[in-house]
Amino acid sequence: MDLQDAHDWFVDVLQEISVQFQKVPGSAIFLRYVKSSYQNDPIRSAVELFLFLFAVRYLLAPKYSTSKKSYVKLTDEEIDELVDEWAPEPLVAPQTAFEEAENEKRPVVVGPTGPKSKLLNGRTVTNVASYNFYNLSSNESLKEKAIQTLRTYGVGPCGPPGFYGTQDVHMKTEADIASHLGTSACIVYAQAFSTISSVIPAFSKRGDIIVADKAINFAIRKGIQISRSSIRWYEHNNMEDLQNVLASVVKEQAKKPLTRRFIITEGLFENIGDMVNLAKVVELKHRYKFRLILDETWSFGVLGRTGAGVTQHQGVNVREVDMLVGSLAGPVCAGGGFCAGSNEIVEHQRLSASAYTFSAALPAMLATTASEVLSMLESNTEMVNQLRENIRTMWAQLDPRSEWVRCSSASENPIVLLVLKPEVVASRKLGMSDQEQLLQEMVDEALNNGVLMTRLKSMPRGINVTAKEVGWELQPALKVCITTGLTRKEIERTGTVIRHAITKVMKARR
Repeated sequence: MDLQDAHDWFVDVLQEISVQFQKVPGSAIFLRYVKSSYQNDPIRSAVELFLFLFAVRYLLAPKYSTSKKSYVKLTDEEIDELVDEWAPEPLVAPQTAFEEAENEKRPVVVGPTGPKSKLLNGRTVTNVASYNFYNLSSNESLKEKAIQTLRTYGVGPCGPPGFYGTQDVHMKTEADIASHLGTSACIVYAQAFSTISSVIPAFSKRGDIIVADKAINFAIRKGIQISRSSIRWYEHNNMEDLQNVLASVVKEQAKKPLTRRFIITEGLFENIGDMVNLAKVVELKHRYKFRLILDETWSFGVLGRTGAGVTQHQGVNVREVDMLVGSLAGPVCAGGGFCAGSNEIVEHQRLSASAYTFSAALPAMLATTASEVLSMLESNTEMVNQLRENIRTMWAQLDPRSEWVRCSSASENPIVLLVLKPEVVASRKLGMSDQEQLLQEMVDEALNNGVLMTRLKSMPRGINVTAKEVGWELQPALKVCITTGLTRKEIERTGTVIRHAITKVMKARR
């Protein structure tokens, strides 16, 4: 067969294939598609051909078995030996002897928690261990309003806010909080702790940068951990160090892709009690182009003329704070938490914040209680003034008159934290466990004299976690919560009992 014969045979074969292909249903459509796609975009045709050949190669590739045993088979005796040797790590560290002793003699309150509380052993004591700052637990009008709401709406909505859980009282509470703070919008969560720990990961993701105060509370730390963002710490309430950290971050990110950057701090710090310099933080935020998340868990309802928080107290425009997070379970004496800000900030959380999306909505009676308390704070500023007067009275009995302890809290903070003075710690070479032991003895001594107070406590470190990894060491302290439910004389007597208990324990341990 010469070349011409071969060519004719090849042409005949192609024609026969074409005839047979045209008999296939849909072949004409396929041919028109190939011709039009090649004319309009030949590169696309080449890519599709490559994918077709890859699919054919994948389908015709030899199969392999995943059941082939590529490991060493152990005998039953070896398996039993390995099982016996394996010891799982505990989920939590075992209790120390000090913790066991503390739990055994922990006082139990019977009935409502008020300024005067009855213990399980029958004694009635002065209670400065609860967050009943305005003695709202004894307010009969609040109780009656809560009972009416309970009868109307039931115990709880039994559904997430986005799935039949939102009720009209929730919308009213959100509007009341936004109006009280002066923000555009607000969103209410069912639990205070999970509010900040959901707000942070709703906005900050992996690759974003968070600059945070070393003394932030445990809930904020969990939110940062969940977000998986890059974290930079600055020394507690040190604005100069904050500026250095912000400048360092901006310099590092100058030639990198743009990321979201946040500053996170507290209004009144839970672990120390002092107050943030919000005006300076806002100034640095604008200078270095960061967003600000402010946790007002302990300042909302306490600071400011009407309890609107640190923004009102320090005269800072609330709109300068991108996200203002607070609690309705502490000073407001209700339940849940909130995040206030712009409409965009709030609406984003309704689909992106896990605690809002996947948790049952706040019980209606707690939402109503929060709205009623905010109304009381706005209409009766004497409540806040009386609380501050009681704080000053307690301070006069403790901080300047004790040679052993000093108050680390801000003078407007109703949670008075008393820490041992540095010279006392240094002269007696007291470690953290020694300080905790001394403070617990002071708590016990005060209780023996009719005053119920407590110690500052935080979540323990994880197993095998060092202080360097934590980034900050919690200073042991006594916690004294001031309330307007006690008269001036009762506050003075309580302060005297606490001061004498401190002195007695310290002199006995010389």
